[in-house]
Amino acid sequence: MRQQDLLAGHNPACLTVALNDADVRLYPDLLVARSDEWFTALRAQIEWQQHRLTLFGKTMNAPRLSAWYGDPDAHYGYSNIKLQPNAWLTPLLEIKQIIEAHSGEKYNSVLANLYRSGQDSMGWHADDEPELGDQPAIASVSLGAQRRMRWRHQQREFASRSTDLPNGSLLLMRAHTQREWQHCVPKIAGYCAERINLTYRLVGPTRA
Repeated sequence: MRQQDLLAGHNPACLTVALNDADVRLYPDLLVARSDEWFTALRAQIEWQQHRLTLFGKTMNAPRLSAWYGDPDAHYGYSNIKLQPNAWLTPLLEIKQIIEAHSGEKYNSVLANLYRSGQDSMGWHADDEPELGDQPAIASVSLGAQRRMRWRHQQREFASRSTDLPNGSLLLMRAHTQREWQHCVPKIAGYCAERINLTYRLVGPTRA
């Protein structure tokens, strides 16, 4: 299936993730037709870096590689990191066009993360930085190895869930999801192939 087919006449499966006070939908195979092609291209083309994070007053290497791409004014920061956007790559724009068509949202930037093995991870957090707005629509694309995302409610200590994110999937988080829930991608034991995660966002004054 080529780009034109993905944009027109394709009705992907959509699963609602059962989280109270949230709007989370999983399209498990939206991008699978070209996922291997995009993975190979982005693994080679993205300028991967290991950022230094500051969490709870401690500075450490991030347990994954990352890079920030987007429009020239799409500046972003988290965990004491200030990101200046790299110019868009063609595969990132192709994926952006598809997820905008299926979600009805607009995006001006993307955070790319490379999980090199099962020992690479993402800690508990919410995508709730001020530049994302009050109810951000975060589009999370998975390419490569399947990993599991865990969820925990910000107020109800024992409310937790998990969601498997397969190759070629889109996870769309909207409404008050970031205000009410945190998420993480924990380490896993044993062999795990590489995974690229792309989280598309709309940041800065262009939100309006």
